[in-house]
Amino acid sequence: MIRAKHLASGEALEWMGQTQGVWVDVQDVTPPELARLQAAFALNELALEDVLEHGHWSRAEQYPEHTFITVRSFSHPDKEDEDTERISIFGFTDAALTFSTNGTAALRNVWALVGRENVNLPAEVTYELLDHTADTFFTLAEALERRTDALEEQVFKNRRDNPVPDIFEVKHLLSQGRRLASDAREAAALLGRHATATPADLVRYRDAQDSFTRAASHLDGLRDFLTSLLDLHLNLQNQRMNEVMRTLTAVSVIFLPLTFLAGVWGMNFRAMPELEWPLGYAVAWGSFLLIGGLLALYFKRRGWW
Repeated sequence: MIRAKHLASGEALEWMGQTQGVWVDVQDVTPPELARLQAAFALNELALEDVLEHGHWSRAEQYPEHTFITVRSFSHPDKEDEDTERISIFGFTDAALTFSTNGTAALRNVWALVGRENVNLPAEVTYELLDHTADTFFTLAEALERRTDALEEQVFKNRRDNPVPDIFEVKHLLSQGRRLASDAREAAALLGRHATATPADLVRYRDAQDSFTRAASHLDGLRDFLTSLLDLHLNLQNQRMNEVMRTLTAVSVIFLPLTFLAGVWGMNFRAMPELEWPLGYAVAWGSFLLIGGLLALYFKRRGWW
């Protein structure tokens, strides 16, 4: 599908090979459409190869014919899934050309801004697309931050629950998001260093680079926090296990002297005076209760019970 807009007015037009003052957006390009585009625009073969390669990561380059940048981001950052999308941008002197599979969230937002809010030039289109793409990483970071807060609360309030699988799932998403944001940052940095553009446009590209940098740093911070949260969970589990072992040890110590006395009085020797006492049974139970009670009171005062 090919659609186009006048950059100055934002009015949609039926693209018929016009290459001046327009933004042409191509989604799920077909061979006939690609042939029409190649006839109208001077597309570098290396850049076009990157566009058509499935799963290509973010990169940028200044070619003799045009500037080129392709960035990959998450399709649904607010839903915390792993689906990604990619947009490739060709920047010409007086035209912009974008390629994608089914469009991106940034593309849909910026498409509505053409002709207003300083989206009137190819470099401005490129900047806005990069800036809105960076926003998707911040959206992901905010969603994962809320999930991280819930995991932290779970660790402290529900000690019997096992949050480890959820922690590792969030860490996996954070690692993938950081990798995508870092790749996009490097691509924006290359564009800011090597693009043939005005000083104002270069400042815009550096601003986009800074947005990707801050997004990657935010995701890095969340990943470090999750590592600390995992360590905290393991420490709490060890502490709980130590408390259980201490309680079991206290119970065992209480019954140890009682077991000894029961073993002594349970021997079948003939000359055992205790066996002839009328109150021997009561004395044995009294000894058991007194010794057990004193040990339990001692452990309670020491905080071992």
